[in-house]
Amino acid sequence: MAAQGRSTALARASVAGRVVLAAGGGYGVAALATALLSLTLPMARSEAVATATLLSFAVMAGIVVLVFATRTLLRALLIVAGTALVLGALLWLAMGGSAP
Repeated sequence: MAAQGRSTALARASVAGRVVLAAGGGYGVAALATALLSLTLPMARSEAVATATLLSFAVMAGIVVLVFATRTLLRALLIVAGTALVLGALLWLAMGGSAP
């Protein structure tokens, strides 16, 4: 009986972790993608910002699906963190590659 309680608690913790990762990681990746696209899309600045903002909803939804579709929470965390790292590096390069 105790083993079943532990596995239930572990499953609930995994779902809670995925919810937190989907919300926080999805927001972070969407924000980085929005900033990067706003700077790099080849159109007027106001149109680039509007387009990037609209695309951020798709990015957020994609991250949420990815987090819940991966086999383990650790793999989802690594994918989201890697994506954020790549987007952050590209954003840094797009801004000129210098510290503020």
